[in-house]
Amino acid sequence: MLKLGVNIDHVATVRQARYPGLLDAHNCEPDVLAAALVCERAGAECITVHLRSDRRHIQDADVFRLRERLDVRLNLEMGNTPEILEIALRVRPDEVCLVPEGRREVTTEGGLAVVGNEEELRETVARLRGAGIRVSLFVEPEEGQLDASAAIGADMVELHTGAFANAQGAAQLEHLERIERASVHAFQAGLKVNAGHGINYSNIRLIRKVPHLSDLNIGHSIVSRAVFVGLEAAVREMIFMMSAME
Repeated sequence: MLKLGVNIDHVATVRQARYPGLLDAHNCEPDVLAAALVCERAGAECITVHLRSDRRHIQDADVFRLRERLDVRLNLEMGNTPEILEIALRVRPDEVCLVPEGRREVTTEGGLAVVGNEEELRETVARLRGAGIRVSLFVEPEEGQLDASAAIGADMVELHTGAFANAQGAAQLEHLERIERASVHAFQAGLKVNAGHGINYSNIRLIRKVPHLSDLNIGHSIVSRAVFVGLEAAVREMIFMMSAME
């Protein structure tokens, strides 16, 4: 059965719009921890946050507070940088997802280039796993990237669904088939398979049918829906859509 991981970065985005540049923003609104606890109560099985090098939304203090208080899994997205790696090793989240990171991007654009960067990624994966942290790589649904992910010791991959989410009609179905093939390939390579980026209350009807998927990490759509119905209701709606039968 599919599990929902809620990315709460955009809760922090709203906070930082009013309180920019704060390194310890736990007294500012909206409270990231409070949002995470609502998601947990609503049935989310994982909370995802991206601690970016520029700290544009999630702050260091957020990650430590979440680690202390959450009963569900904490998934820390991060670029492969020495500074953030050291923080991850101190926090010890349940999972780390290594992602590409660009300062000018609005959100993560494209998958991590595992092919060609195996050595540096292998070292990071080994350090994280040595600390008891499960490691995922956010990759394009391409066999080469999946094989390289398995070869460097990753526990799982998160398939980038952005191209699928941005397409329509026949083009979207072509991207869906690509994701399905990648999921089967990754599963056969011994990787746990997750997916995320651009998944919403509409296209979930297609994504939920992909074989071997374990977790879906969804953020923007849920936070957007929460503006109208509240965060707990938005999470419950998504969980229902993930499991609904047609």
